[in-house]
Amino acid sequence: MTTIDYSVWDHIEVSDDEDDTHPNIDTPSLFRWRHQARMERMEAFNQKGEELARSLAESKKKLAEVQRRLQELSVASTDDSKAGLSKAQAEEKQMKKEERSWQRKLDEHRQEEKKMPWNVDTLSKEGFSKSVVNVKPEVKEETEEEKEQKHKSFVEKNEKHIKHFGMLRRWDDSQKYLSDNPHLVCEETANYLVIMCIDLEVEEKHALMEQVAHQTIVMQFILELAKSLKVDPRGCFRQFFTKIKTADQQYQDAFNDELESFKGRVRGRAKIRIEKAMKEYEEEERQKRLGPGGLDPVEVYESLPSEMQKCFDDKDIQMLQDAISKMDPTEAKHHMKRCIESGLWVPNSRADEEADKDPEDGDEP
Repeated sequence: MTTIDYSVWDHIEVSDDEDDTHPNIDTPSLFRWRHQARMERMEAFNQKGEELARSLAESKKKLAEVQRRLQELSVASTDDSKAGLSKAQAEEKQMKKEERSWQRKLDEHRQEEKKMPWNVDTLSKEGFSKSVVNVKPEVKEETEEEKEQKHKSFVEKNEKHIKHFGMLRRWDDSQKYLSDNPHLVCEETANYLVIMCIDLEVEEKHALMEQVAHQTIVMQFILELAKSLKVDPRGCFRQFFTKIKTADQQYQDAFNDELESFKGRVRGRAKIRIEKAMKEYEEEERQKRLGPGGLDPVEVYESLPSEMQKCFDDKDIQMLQDAISKMDPTEAKHHMKRCIESGLWVPNSRADEEADKDPEDGDEP
């Protein structure tokens, strides 16, 4: 015969209105007070759990940042990087210790939650409010070309609105603008703002870059919040502004840390872009300078002996002929051949007729 275990019911807290009370006591008021007190205890307990979870998430984020910096320093070889590596290793050790501490506190809180007695509020939670057919939609993975085309089409339609959002400063203004334009709450907006920041830094508009960077992190935090809640970003951006405006110090610190880190990355990307543009410009200028033989006159000039360089500086043909006459004939022919191929030296008609003769005959720079 199967025995039913009724011990589970011993873990249930009685209802607020089950006790008998003295006739002189205002029973309804007493029951309301009991219920309110229990609800406040539950709210405080749940809030503590949320704070522990936030602290753990923030600790993991800081640890990941330290480990990323540690990775960068480990491949560098300068004295500064070696000193920074030692400091980063100490920070990593401390961050791991803090992460374990927050994880232990959160685990203890969850164990405590399991031991709490049930009551009328926890037993009466709504189970189902509607019927849903449990059919998982087929999600088609977008190709890189499709993603690029999607981004391009979105920017073409909304570039003006995205730029306007990037220039906003106040939390309330940003929230209202997204309320009026909820379609802007998406990855495409965040990606465009990142590119906009790099462009502004390249143009040396540093203050404006920092303003747009602030709005970029606003959008990225909204998208991250949506991922954690597993909801559409357009449905949770108000929760972000509520959290950031209620002066939650940990959340504010996390936002500011990410903002400063992002601005540093923007400056790094802008520097790389400027260096690349300078190299491309220098190469274009070099191609324009190339002489008839495909040599760069600047490079050829710098490779000449100092005596020959002075001749070209002074544009003195006689001095050049004297300098060549004092040189080894093979070396002299080598230098003059390179000068001709780079355009530093243009042979005259006499030189063309006597191409097989020594270079000191009748040429002019």
